[in-house]
Amino acid sequence: MIDTTSGSTSVPGGTPGLPEVGDPIFLVLGEGVNFRSRLESVDGGSFSVAAPLETIGPAALEPGREFDVFWVPPRTRVVMPCRLIGMSDTAPFRWTLLPTGDVRQANRREFVRGGGGAAVQLDTETGTHSAQGALLDISEGGLRCWIDEALPLTAGDGVQATVWLGTDEVSLLGTVHTVREAPHGDPGQHLILTFDSKDDVAQVIRQYILAWEIGERRRARANAS
Repeated sequence: MIDTTSGSTSVPGGTPGLPEVGDPIFLVLGEGVNFRSRLESVDGGSFSVAAPLETIGPAALEPGREFDVFWVPPRTRVVMPCRLIGMSDTAPFRWTLLPTGDVRQANRREFVRGGGGAAVQLDTETGTHSAQGALLDISEGGLRCWIDEALPLTAGDGVQATVWLGTDEVSLLGTVHTVREAPHGDPGQHLILTFDSKDDVAQVIRQYILAWEIGERRRARANAS
């Protein structure tokens, strides 16, 4: 059973437990790809998280799928294997997850995603199509962006992405992981790209996400006051 008697929830294994309800939690749904979510509730041996927007709809996962989740206490990554055991069919969409093993300290990099709103320039590998878009979030291993006009892209295609992160511009050679129609009837597409970032680029991305998270915390405090 998940213990909820302390500030953060704990699970078997003697390592740090789940974060507090409302805190970020990340769902690892593909190699090098994770989706930012948040912990919604804990109920006995299971817990629920917000369903990422890009997984809602015809391409949604089915109950029974197993994957890792992770969260980021100071100076570490904590990973937990889970099974998807339930999905709400009305808003707010939530997934119910059941731990399938003990939490562990991450033994490889797990990329934290954040940010949004930055300008993105996309150019297809063939150089025949380009589009301007808006960043939805980014990590050291991938990004998600919105473009208002569809590009002829499918999973596996190469894309050159130029992203303006604060005062820095980064150029990334990415591979298309997912192409989806924009949700809620909005025009255009949501694209997920994966890439391997060099150390200097990874540092810029980390600094951008840190600045964004500080800004989010300040806004949350201001709204609560």
